[in-house]
Amino acid sequence: MSSLGTDGGGATYNSVSGDAVVVGPLLMAQHIEGIQLPPAAPAAPPCQGPPPTRVFVNRTEELAGLRDAALALAADPEPGVVMVVGVGGVGKTQLVAQAVRRELAQLFPDGRLYVDLEDHRRDGAVDLAAVLGGFLRALGVHKDYVPGTLAERTALFRSVAARLRLLVKVDNVQHAPEARALVPPQGLLVVTGRRALPSLLMDGAVLIDVAPLDDRAGTELVRRWYADADEGTATDVVRLCAGHPLALRAAVEWLAARPQLTLDDVVRDLTAGRYGTGNDGAREAMGVAMGASGGPAQDGVGASGGPAQDGVGEAVDAVLDAVVAEVSDDTRHLYDLFGVLPGTTATADLLRAVGATRVDAGLGELLSSRLAVLVESADRPQRYRLHDVVRAHARQCARALPEERRRSLLRLVVDFYADAAAHGDALVLGARFRIQPPPVRPLAELGAKEALFTGGADALEWLDAERDNLQAVIRIAADEGWHQEVWRLCESLWALYHSRKHLADCVESGLLGIEAAQHEARPDVEIRMRNQVARAAYELGDLDRAEAQLDAAAGLLELAGDPSLSGVVWESRGLIALARGRSEESPHAMGERAEEARQLFERALAANRAVPDRHGVVVQSYNVAQALVAGERWTDALGVLDEAAEVARTTGDEPMLPRIDLVRAQSFVGLGSLDRAVAATVAAADRAASLKQFAKLDQALELLAALADRAEDRPLRAACEEKLRELRRNMGLEPPAAPPA
Repeated sequence: MSSLGTDGGGATYNSVSGDAVVVGPLLMAQHIEGIQLPPAAPAAPPCQGPPPTRVFVNRTEELAGLRDAALALAADPEPGVVMVVGVGGVGKTQLVAQAVRRELAQLFPDGRLYVDLEDHRRDGAVDLAAVLGGFLRALGVHKDYVPGTLAERTALFRSVAARLRLLVKVDNVQHAPEARALVPPQGLLVVTGRRALPSLLMDGAVLIDVAPLDDRAGTELVRRWYADADEGTATDVVRLCAGHPLALRAAVEWLAARPQLTLDDVVRDLTAGRYGTGNDGAREAMGVAMGASGGPAQDGVGASGGPAQDGVGEAVDAVLDAVVAEVSDDTRHLYDLFGVLPGTTATADLLRAVGATRVDAGLGELLSSRLAVLVESADRPQRYRLHDVVRAHARQCARALPEERRRSLLRLVVDFYADAAAHGDALVLGARFRIQPPPVRPLAELGAKEALFTGGADALEWLDAERDNLQAVIRIAADEGWHQEVWRLCESLWALYHSRKHLADCVESGLLGIEAAQHEARPDVEIRMRNQVARAAYELGDLDRAEAQLDAAAGLLELAGDPSLSGVVWESRGLIALARGRSEESPHAMGERAEEARQLFERALAANRAVPDRHGVVVQSYNVAQALVAGERWTDALGVLDEAAEVARTTGDEPMLPRIDLVRAQSFVGLGSLDRAVAATVAAADRAASLKQFAKLDQALELLAALADRAEDRPLRAACEEKLRELRRNMGLEPPAAPPA
């Protein structure tokens, strides 16, 4: 193998990669050009959001206002914001869906993104990083390229969407910063909420006020459903429902399922208050849930700038009482279950697991009564949810259940998710170290008709689709004192947190897991939970918080007496030492941090040898080599890497080989052997491509381009840069090139 030349393209080197021998700069460039990449995803723009219904009357003024605002804002190069405001269930989301179908889709041809912030709200705050992560994946960004922090996701969203005219639709906005974070670089943001946000109006947002239907419009809607309805009776129904579309729809759908009854029967029963609960607290809660109470709200006022319409909450509550009172016993049981569920969605498998019978028929009745809707989901099982106004009613009804019955249902929900998450973790991450034993209940028992998931990729999608429910289940299990289930869920969900970078979730659940471990006097579990919180904090850049968690964990190691736990703690502390070293300005300080990290990784390596854990031995050897490279001990690093590579090859730990090759390349750079650095980097690129480790392939190509630049090897540099562009384009990081003018 010869040294690289510096004559602008006369570099010569031999590289052995797999069975191929590449000789000379031109052949090396051709080799890089020949690396096979996955094809780009189909260039279909995202079309997210609830679909429009066929029957939609009146709202002419609101539709015109939304259309005119969109037209005016679309003509401006700067993005615009429209705020659609009204009480819960009044039809804001459907108004936007109708406007999209009629005109807005044509104005924003590059796609439509949608999110309901209620699915991401915890203790009043929205996990905007999770929202942006979903947007990035919808825009075609490969999961390996979705970063972890809010700042990184915000920057990538603005980069990916820079040339796209997007329509972003956001339901249930409560505070202006939630909206501002989701404004696309170009296009339009349409937000819905219960109350107007003055600070958004000051920013130039256009307000569309959606009030309940007046008598004329409501009567027209009822007569669309019942053409032969007497006008006076139809008007009475509208007034009894306070002009609320959701209440009207529920009442009429309920009537449609009972052909022996008439609209007069509905009017008589509602007027008599036959189905009322008499619970003033429930009525008030419904009004608050709808945003129909006159009380003040943070950063908001009622639609039209004042209190929302009085009496709407009471009317809707009365209609829902009437509808629910007449459904079958099985369907009523399902409705009560929805009221008990900690999360917002449910699958048929979950409902069966908690004892529901005739689930398909019951869900059909809830759907036909407009009490429940189907939810868009990336994975296979269908998910159902109640409209948030209906969910508030269901939760009020569930409070009437005996406490023992409510807790027993909740426990079945928690047990279902704890077992499902454990099975998902096993499929995603394989035979990693775990404290909890495998679940007693087999995966096949959790799905009545088919398995919840069948492989690692399928399991990861299921976990991600259930993420909000899983977090809610952890919280409710903590509230109920079911400590073992709390930490079991936290441990299992590392597969999701680490793979999809749900770092805020990891911190929140991990802190609950620490409390659960302390309640159970389980130092081993507490170490595990603290390490998970520390790793999430480390990835978020909060090194002080990470170090504090690890200090507490280290103090428990003697009590636990498990070398596997010692290994994970020393590894995490070593990573933090390296991170602190990289932030140091002084080379001397970097050297000290590198030596500190090396010693910590050596301790982790010894712990993994004691288990023994051969994958852990490979990982910690790799980490030791990273620390040696940071300390400029290049030759020592190469010796450690050779041993690690040998163990990886003999144990089938192929995914570690690209990482080892990249650190080997850095060692050769430090020794001044650029030809060997190129050879190691090419090997890393080849292996990463074959293993579909696209982030590592990106890293290898970027390093190889820099090495080619140092060697003045223009063909190789050009090949690397072109392959990088192709890779990032196919991974969704760059929009397709604009067509020529």
